[in-house]
Amino acid sequence: MRRLVFSVCAMVLANGAAVAQSQEQDWSIVLHGGAGVIERGDMDAETEAAYRDALDAAIRLGGEMLADGASAMDVVEAVIHTLEDDPKFNSGVGAVFTSDGRNELDASIMRGSDMQAGAVSGVTTVRHPISLARAVLENSPHVMLQSPGAEAFAADQGLELVDNAYFFTERRWASMVRAVRRMGLPVPPRPEGAPEAEPIREGALDLMEREHAFGTVGVVARDQSGEVVAGTSTGGTTAKRWGRVGDSPIIGAGTYATPDCGVSATGTGEYFIRLNVAARICTQLEVLGEAGGQQAADAVIQDALTNMGGDGGVVMLGHGEPIWSFNTAGMYRASWTPGDEPVVSIYGDED
Repeated sequence: MRRLVFSVCAMVLANGAAVAQSQEQDWSIVLHGGAGVIERGDMDAETEAAYRDALDAAIRLGGEMLADGASAMDVVEAVIHTLEDDPKFNSGVGAVFTSDGRNELDASIMRGSDMQAGAVSGVTTVRHPISLARAVLENSPHVMLQSPGAEAFAADQGLELVDNAYFFTERRWASMVRAVRRMGLPVPPRPEGAPEAEPIREGALDLMEREHAFGTVGVVARDQSGEVVAGTSTGGTTAKRWGRVGDSPIIGAGTYATPDCGVSATGTGEYFIRLNVAARICTQLEVLGEAGGQQAADAVIQDALTNMGGDGGVVMLGHGEPIWSFNTAGMYRASWTPGDEPVVSIYGDED
């Protein structure tokens, strides 16, 4: 009798362990650093290596956190922090300037399990807009806050605030100056607190306009519990006017997540808003089923977006599978899943 009880208990424990193991899912992560006309030969070897190193460091940070059991929410925020602090990308430090000579930042984040979301637009003094978007999700009854109201909320939440000049980079300033001159607008005064002016080669500006025609950074992660979170952060477009807001902070356009799908977008925001690109891809995935992630992304980016005349791309997790699709010459991107080495790509002819 004791042997029978022991055997039954052993079976229950074994089955319980099997159930627990089956409930624990593999993690995955995918990210982007913007899309544009990024072609081989445009960048020198040193610049290309710097971008690849930055993407590799970001994807490894996220993957290592996920492997250690971190939540997808923590991972998306932490990885986007590194990109917001990297002047090579158009988000946080290194963000582009408006025609008035300011950096105005947007961000959003969404959790798939309950489809809760937070977003901010037009903030000028928050070091990490993605953290503010998360605070909106977790600590407010709202989904989107903007401009001074968003910054007041950031102060209430104890987030790090900085002078707008903190985000200044010379190459972004020079690009804005050239853009407003082309538009026939006056050049705004150099921001108070900005460093001394440095010379920027015209060729370097030409390259920057091509490689970062559409700047933005984004991360989609799935943790070991199966939670999917998508986040996006951007400085917008060079010399934007009238308080323009693109797709990045708009849930459904630039960021979206469901239990089985997460998308972060980069491109011509006006088109992504009109097509509701991120949510549209996840809806397509629901129709196509688990194996239809790439087809869903391509149907929206290669067909609907392209036919409308829009440019850009997305990174996506479809049932945990990293996917990307873009109709530009290149997109800064990376992915990682357990058992494989991280994938880092820039050009359109790379995997």
